[in-house]
Amino acid sequence: MSWRTITYFGDSMLLIPTAILIALILPWKSNDRRTVWCWLLAFGLAGLVVSVSKILFMGFGIGSARFNFTGFSGHSAMSATFWPVMLWLLSGRLPAFWRGAAVTIGYMVPLLVGASRLVLHAHSKSEVASGLLLGFILSTLFLISQRNTQLKGFSLPQVSAALVLPLIIIGHGRIATTQNFLEHFSADIAGLERPWTRTDLLKQLQPGAQAFE
Repeated sequence: MSWRTITYFGDSMLLIPTAILIALILPWKSNDRRTVWCWLLAFGLAGLVVSVSKILFMGFGIGSARFNFTGFSGHSAMSATFWPVMLWLLSGRLPAFWRGAAVTIGYMVPLLVGASRLVLHAHSKSEVASGLLLGFILSTLFLISQRNTQLKGFSLPQVSAALVLPLIIIGHGRIATTQNFLEHFSADIAGLERPWTRTDLLKQLQPGAQAFE
């Protein structure tokens, strides 16, 4: 499995449709009507915070040259919000040990996604670390809020049906265009000819100073 394949597990093209699928499934699988709203809040907040951080930088140059920070890593934040909850849902009726193992895997997948963003030079360490922290906080708060929730199990046909959409998306391999949209949107609202870039940010460093990767 290549790093580009791993990084796709944090791509919005995969996560947003699947997150909506989770929202559609939760009312049928949870005994608490608030579960679906808690999920939409957690996932939506992750996307909002990431988007705002990127707009602040690309539109107004608000970032940190010292820490090489241009906004939260969206792949890291969204995957850290998504995968622990996805594995929690799918393992809802398993014995405690196996459910814990599944949720643990849900926390490990975003770490691999974050590592892939570094290997592919898509983000700095500060952007990946902050993105993972944001996502893990949101997914953990969601799971804590659902600690007394009873989930119905999935039959094999139900699991297969639930995985059809993600597998189709992964097989297609199309990458989300959210970054391009945010670049144009940020430049438009700030009245710029082009959005701020990492190169522009690092020019602010004093001679002899070095940015953290």
